[in-house]
Amino acid sequence: MVLFHEHKRISCKGIHSLKNLANLSASQAIKALAQREIKAEDLLLDCLNQIGLRENHVHAWVSLAKEHALITARELDRGAFRGILHGLPIGVKDLFDTHDLPTYYGSPIYGNNHPVCDAVSVSLMREAGAIVLGKTVTTEFASFKPGPTCNPRNLKHTPGGSSSGSAAAVADCMVPLATGSQTAASIIRPASYCGVVGYKPSYGKISTGGVKSLSVSLDTLGAFGRTVSDVALGVAAMSTDHDLAKIDPLDHKVRIGICKTSDFAMAQQETIAALSLAAFAAKPFAKGGVSEITLPHSCDKLSEIQTQIMLFEMAKSFTFEKLNHLDQISTTLQTIIQRGDQIHYQQYSEALTQAWRAGVDLGGGLKVQNEILIAPSATGEAPNTLEQTGDPIFSRGWTLMGLPCINLTVTTGPQGLPVGVTLVAGPRRDRLLLSVAHALAQNLSDPIALNQA
Repeated sequence: MVLFHEHKRISCKGIHSLKNLANLSASQAIKALAQREIKAEDLLLDCLNQIGLRENHVHAWVSLAKEHALITARELDRGAFRGILHGLPIGVKDLFDTHDLPTYYGSPIYGNNHPVCDAVSVSLMREAGAIVLGKTVTTEFASFKPGPTCNPRNLKHTPGGSSSGSAAAVADCMVPLATGSQTAASIIRPASYCGVVGYKPSYGKISTGGVKSLSVSLDTLGAFGRTVSDVALGVAAMSTDHDLAKIDPLDHKVRIGICKTSDFAMAQQETIAALSLAAFAAKPFAKGGVSEITLPHSCDKLSEIQTQIMLFEMAKSFTFEKLNHLDQISTTLQTIIQRGDQIHYQQYSEALTQAWRAGVDLGGGLKVQNEILIAPSATGEAPNTLEQTGDPIFSRGWTLMGLPCINLTVTTGPQGLPVGVTLVAGPRRDRLLLSVAHALAQNLSDPIALNQA
């Protein structure tokens, strides 16, 4: 059996040479860059080569800054070590403002939008030494209308959304790290579909300044990488919580529970199998074994509550676009706005109260009984369609609660595509989440590598 280890080479479709630097994970690349074993320029050129080979098939990018990126890489190679992302090429979801590249938000309304400054998170990544290689495809305003991106594991299947381009670019080794955002399932689901690690940190961990808002109560920024260490680096840079980049090894057993949620009837067989495999792999460091747990009754309708809050706030967020550019909004998004406008403020207020109550109950339970939950990331493997991005049902509740989550690939489905599980920690327990995810990843086989063997 081939074991998935954090510092082993990660298999990427279309890449077969160990000499190709684009095949390095972000953490591997940063270590080599810090020790001057490789040059930022060479790493960037290999990423650009991979983009040249695959972009016409995958369509992960909206725009590229090749020349500017090369200039920046050469400057970094000549200068002192700048920070925890020194010399690392990254993809930035096209929901984040960038001063040197247009930001379209996945909509023709903003076809000529050139921000004068970066989103806070982008500026912080640049300050840490990252090289912004380009902007990755998002669905329309990070909602439900797909962009052109295909799943690099099988081009006929969706990569998920809304962070479609970021997940696909990392999965196909076009960049080792990319940013994402999640309002329902926009990091976790595409990470599962594309077979990469996706990390949605605690709500508020990263500033959303300069990122187009959908739902102020839910929007959370995060990262995609090929290992747990990669996404820890990305979120550490975006949040300035640099301690996250140093994942502590587990020095004690942790209470771990399998959580099927009230929507578990929607899980397909491959998702059920993924939970079982993850539970088995977690046993060595699970206190008292891994058992199935039931959420408090206040959590029974988390998906419905999240949907109501999201629809209400989205309808308000897109008031300008509705009043001035209605004809350029997709019928899918127009329907969402109409549904949101039909929700009365009192209903919205009550939904916020219900969410708060559930959060208190669930947060307390995680502290007292189960420190980590293992739950489905998606209903199954990526659907065989490019017309929609999959069902967000299994991530809605965790996003609503603002809890830190991470997707790990566990198995493959009937079409040979990745299937992941979500690890969930209590409020603000990001460091514990990363430590457990790191430990679990070391105990899991790499299903993608096994399929390609």
